[in-house]
Amino acid sequence: MAKGRAPPGQNRTAILPNQFSTLIRGRYAVAAMFLTNGFLMGCFALQIPFLLPRYQITESTVGLMLLALGLGAVGAMLFAGRVIARLGSRRAVILFALLACPSIMVIVLSQHIALATLGMVALGAFGGCMDVAMNANAVEVEKRLNRAIMSSSHGFWSLGGFIGSLGGGLVIARTSPETHAIAASLVALVVVLAASRYLIAEPPHPVLAAGEKHVHWPRNPGIYLIGLLALFAMIPEGAAMDWGALYLTRTFDASITTAGLGFAMFSGAMATMRFLGDAVRNRFGAVQTLRISALIGAAGVFGVSVAPTQGLVILCFFIAGIGIANTVPIAFSAAGNQPGISPGAGIAIATMMGYSGILVAPSAIGFAAEYIGYRITYFAVSLLLLVVALNAGRAGAADRIGEPAQPGSSAST
Repeated sequence: MAKGRAPPGQNRTAILPNQFSTLIRGRYAVAAMFLTNGFLMGCFALQIPFLLPRYQITESTVGLMLLALGLGAVGAMLFAGRVIARLGSRRAVILFALLACPSIMVIVLSQHIALATLGMVALGAFGGCMDVAMNANAVEVEKRLNRAIMSSSHGFWSLGGFIGSLGGGLVIARTSPETHAIAASLVALVVVLAASRYLIAEPPHPVLAAGEKHVHWPRNPGIYLIGLLALFAMIPEGAAMDWGALYLTRTFDASITTAGLGFAMFSGAMATMRFLGDAVRNRFGAVQTLRISALIGAAGVFGVSVAPTQGLVILCFFIAGIGIANTVPIAFSAAGNQPGISPGAGIAIATMMGYSGILVAPSAIGFAAEYIGYRITYFAVSLLLLVVALNAGRAGAADRIGEPAQPGSSAST
C-alpha cells in the first residue's frame, strides 16, 4: 500500500467501533485544548489596556512588554519539538497547559512592571509551546481518523478567544481586572484537567523521513515561502487581538465592554468560518479559498483603518475575521504536504515563521501606533493580506492531502 494520508473517510471502516469512540473523544479533547489556549489569549487581550494606567506607561512600553511575550514564545518553540519528541504530544500539551493557565494571574497581580513582564514571558513560552503541542496532537488524530480536523480545531481556538473576550469584558465591567484574571486562570485549569484524560497518545519519539538530514531547516525554499504567507496572514490576526481593544478605547473612547465586543466579533467570525473551512476548501480548492479569503481579510482590515465610528470599526473587525480565518490553516496544510519534506518538518517551519507574526509583530505595531497612529498602521497591515492573495498559488500543495507522499517525505497510512 502506498504511503500517504488517505482521503477523509476512506479507511474509516478499518477502525473498530471502540477505537472510533476513543478517537472521537480524543478529537474533542484536543479541541478543548485549542479552546483553552484561545480563551487565555482572549482574556489576556482584555488586560492590555489596563497596563498603561497601572504602571503609568505608554503604548511603546506596552509594545516592549509584548515583545517579551513574543520572544518567550518563539524562544521556547525552538525547544518545544524536542520536548514533544521526548514526552509525546499528549503529555507535552498537558504540561504546557498547566503552566500556561496561571500566567495571566502573574501578569495582572504583579505589583511591579518587571514581574508583569516576566509573566508575559511565561505566558508566551508556555502558551506558545502548548500551541505547538496541541497542533501536533491534532495531526496525530487526523492520521488515525483519516480525515482533516485542523481548520475546525483552529475554529475552537477562535471560539475560545470569543468566549474569553466577550465574557471577560462583562466580568471586568462588573468586578475588576484582578478578579477576572483569577477567574480566567481557574476556568482554564478546570477545562485542561477535564480534557487531559481523553487526549490521544502517540509513541514519544520523532518519525523522520528516510534520508532527510536537515529536518529542522529543510533546503526546499518553497517551505519558507509558505512560512512567509503564514507570517503575513498572522500579523493582521495579532494586530486585531493585541491592539483592537486599545484602538477602540483610545481612538473612539469606547468602554471596555465595547472594546471587548470588537475582539469578540473578530474571534467569533474566525471561529464560524474555521468550522466551515474544510467544506469550503473541498468545494473551491485551497488556492482559490486562500485568495478570496485574503482579499476579504484585506478589505476588512482596511475598513478598520478608515471607519469613522466605533460601530463600523467593529463591523470591519467582523469582516476581517471572516477573511483571515482560513488563511493560516491552509498555509499549515500546504506546509505539511510539501514534496520532498516530511509533514512534521514542513509544519514546524510554517509554525515558527507564522507564530512570530502573531506574537512578535504586535510589539512593532505598538511603536507604529504611537508614532504614526492606529489608522495608518492598520492600513499597512491590510497590504500584507494583499501579498497573501497575490501569492495564493504557493498553497497548491494543500490540495494534495489525499495523495501519496512525494519521494523523500513521510506520512502515516
